[in-house]
Formats: sequence, structure tokens, C-alpha cells
Amino acid sequence: MRLSVTVIALNQEANIGPCLESARFADEIVLVDTGSTDGTVELARRYTDRIFSTSWRGFGGTKNFALDQARGDWVFSLDTDERVTPALAAEILAVVARDGPLCGYRVPRKNYFCGRWIRRLGWYPDLTLRLFRRELGRFRERAVHEEVEVAGPLGALVNPLDHYSYHSVSEYLARQDRYARLAAQEMLKAGRRPRWGDLVWRPLCTFLNLYVRRLGFLEGRTGYTLAVLSSLYNFLKYHYLRELQGETNHDH
Repeated sequence: MRLSVTVIALNQEANIGPCLESARFADEIVLVDTGSTDGTVELARRYTDRIFSTSWRGFGGTKNFALDQARGDWVFSLDTDERVTPALAAEILAVVARDGPLCGYRVPRKNYFCGRWIRRLGWYPDLTLRLFRRELGRFRERAVHEEVEVAGPLGALVNPLDHYSYHSVSEYLARQDRYARLAAQEMLKAGRRPRWGDLVWRPLCTFLNLYVRRLGFLEGRTGYTLAVLSSLYNFLKYHYLRELQGETNHDH
């Protein structure tokens, strides 16, 4: 049994080295670059010669393109801001060596914000499906929050993946604004119509859910910041949906 690690990247020269270094345990690393203008590709060549270029196809489409280049029996999908720990690498290799027995495995993630591991607000264990039989897995073709769908039974690994998601509040805001716009496009495509309450109650409920029910207050000032930023994301998502809906109505 062989294992492929797939990675998609765009202008990730700060991350690509540590990311691919952590993936060296695999039989092959497949990197798909979507037009980097920095040193991403040059740095990646130190770790793999399986480097492909394509135009951006959305997260799901680009990850499926990477999947199509993989040759392993099993695939582990890795993001550039993630690191596979030695303990997780050993656990993945054990699954591949015995060929399962299941068809896909979710992995817990330790999400870091400004260098700090966030245990609450639903940020941990944040199980995400990453290891699967190549022939049975496919990413949903979505613009954002893509996920793998596997035709078969699933399990979960024990050792977490390290996810260095956001190094500053400004980075978080910039990325969430992008995600909110993409999510609004997805909702519009699905026929979702904006309601006034979406701009008021959803952000409020998000804040209360994360800060109170999910114990964000125990994370101190960082917990409060993250609860506020998450509620802002929910506000922006529906705000942009209203904007898009207005444009659509105007076009008609």
C-alpha cells in the first residue's frame, strides 16, 4: 500500500517548507500550485518533483485536481498552514500498512490563533476527514468549506494535526471576509434568500453560542475576540448575500 500527501498552494513561501517537511513520511507528495509569484514552487522542489500547475478551480475543484494526480492507494490531504506531527505520521502509516480496515479517517486538529492553541469555542477537537482510499474519496465542489465525501465506513485517528490558522487579527479578518463572500455566493446559488433576522439574530446567537455555551469566556480576552470575530463573519455572510441578491434583482 502506498500513501500520497496532496497539497494545494498559492504564494505560500512562508509555509510550504515546514508543511512539506512534515509530509516527508509519505511515499509521494503532490503539490498543485495555482499561480504563485513568490518562491513557493522553488522551495517545494526540495521536497517533491510531483508539482503541477493549474488555474484556481475553487477549493473543492483544485483539491480534486490534486487528487487526480495522486498515485497512492491512500491519500492524506494537507493544507499549507498545517503540520503532521511524528505521532500522527506513525498512526497514518499504520493505517496504510494494514490497509484500513475502514475507508476514511477523520483527524482531530489543534487550531492555533496568534500562536496559542484554542481548546474551546468548538476549535478542538475539530475532527476533519483527511485520510481516505483514493478510489473512494472526492471533494465536494464548493467555493469554500470543501470537504471529502468517502463511499464507505469512516473512523477517527487519535493524534492531532497542528493547524497554525491565524497569526494576527488582521489576517483573520481578511480571510473571513473572503470566506464570507464565497459563502454568500454559495447560498445565492442554492436559492437562499436573505432575511432581516439573519443580520441581527444570527450574529448574536453565534456570539452567545461560542462565548457562553462553548465556554469561550474561559479562553480570556482571546476567547472574547474570537467570539466577536465569528459573529462578524456571520453578519458579513448575510450582508454579502443581500448585496448579491440586490444585484441579481437589479439585473433582472
